[in-house]
Amino acid sequence: MTREAAEPDPRQLRRVAMASAVGTTIEWYDYFIYSTAAALVFGSQFFSPLSPASGTLASFATLGVGFLARPVGGLVWGHFGDRLGRKAMLVASLLLMGAATIGVGLLPTYDRIGVLAPILLLALRLLQGLSAGGEWGGAALLAVEHAPPGRRGRYGLYSQVGVPAGLILAQLVYVAVTAGLSEAQFASWGWRLPFLLSIVLVGVGLFIRLRVAETPVFRELAAEQARSRRPVLDVFRERPRALLIASASFVANTAIGYVFLAYLLSYGTQVLKISRNVMLVVVIIGSLTWLAGIVASAIWSDRIGRKPFYLAGSVLLVVWAVPFFLLVDTKVTALLVVAVVVLNVGLAATYGPQSALFAEMFEARYRYSGVSFSYAVGALLGGGFAPLIATALQKSTGTSLSVSLYMAGVGLISLVAVVAMKETRTPAAVG
Repeated sequence: MTREAAEPDPRQLRRVAMASAVGTTIEWYDYFIYSTAAALVFGSQFFSPLSPASGTLASFATLGVGFLARPVGGLVWGHFGDRLGRKAMLVASLLLMGAATIGVGLLPTYDRIGVLAPILLLALRLLQGLSAGGEWGGAALLAVEHAPPGRRGRYGLYSQVGVPAGLILAQLVYVAVTAGLSEAQFASWGWRLPFLLSIVLVGVGLFIRLRVAETPVFRELAAEQARSRRPVLDVFRERPRALLIASASFVANTAIGYVFLAYLLSYGTQVLKISRNVMLVVVIIGSLTWLAGIVASAIWSDRIGRKPFYLAGSVLLVVWAVPFFLLVDTKVTALLVVAVVVLNVGLAATYGPQSALFAEMFEARYRYSGVSFSYAVGALLGGGFAPLIATALQKSTGTSLSVSLYMAGVGLISLVAVVAMKETRTPAAVG
């Protein structure tokens, strides 16, 4: 089904790994500073006429709206990625994300320009969603399609670690900013600094990505004139089952992931009254667990297969949903750490092998379209409005148990998809 690089240049492989990991880290840093700001300050800055609780709901709604654009971005980037190449789309997606993120950092608040402020915030969030819709697919294929035989999982991990690495970087920047400023300074202008820092990071990412060669798989397709003329239509016609299973398998990871990285911060600081810095540190510890688990599961998936990790991780996400919030609600820091560490083991197992798994589910001629659309739809159905849903559930029921049941429900959706999934690692890919 897939083509692999033969005797790759070690220097080029190092560049590929760096371009996939660093570029994706920067892209998701931009994405996560938005989700963090939505939990901490956007309610008061862009929805100030509303009550604090309603303002948080509104800011989480803008977070979710960005996910609506991701399937569109997946289709657009996927089409051109299958027609013109992986590298060009990766450069374009990084530029778009950077421009939108810097725009948020420069955006006047509601007190300055009134209702135009949340409208512009929403527009910039949509641009972020369009970019994210194609970023992951391109970064995943850049790594996997350069991979030596039998090492797709190992090389695919570089696009996967960019997500927790971007989250860690975003949280560290927020810790530094909040530690150096008063509450009033942070609310007034300090929250903008993480967004404006993006201009430097995007420059670094572009420098790295522009030095990477196009993937051997796409070069071969172009040389043989085997590129699909209508990759989106082809993948829908030829691989509908793969699209459905891939999308559904990602629902739990992204929904529960956003409960962890966006809602938990808001819930801990506003409902449980835990200090912001304690919650940020807890999120960072969980993210480090996520990152380490991604590396381990991706590498070992080359030996024992992709499905076993997905199956184990999916089961863990279901059974840990209730204990997770029981531990968080104790407000004991050590138990908070236990809660997020175990949760992120499940997230890592269902994310580490994903680049290799999704790439192996689709033919090379429409692979960018297939992986990007599946990833974007799974993200929309799962994570798009997860913080908003979690906030509304807790507010209406007065208990975090409702959020736990929501987590278990989306976990079951993905578990069914994983059970129906076929193993994609083949003996031919080993060695």
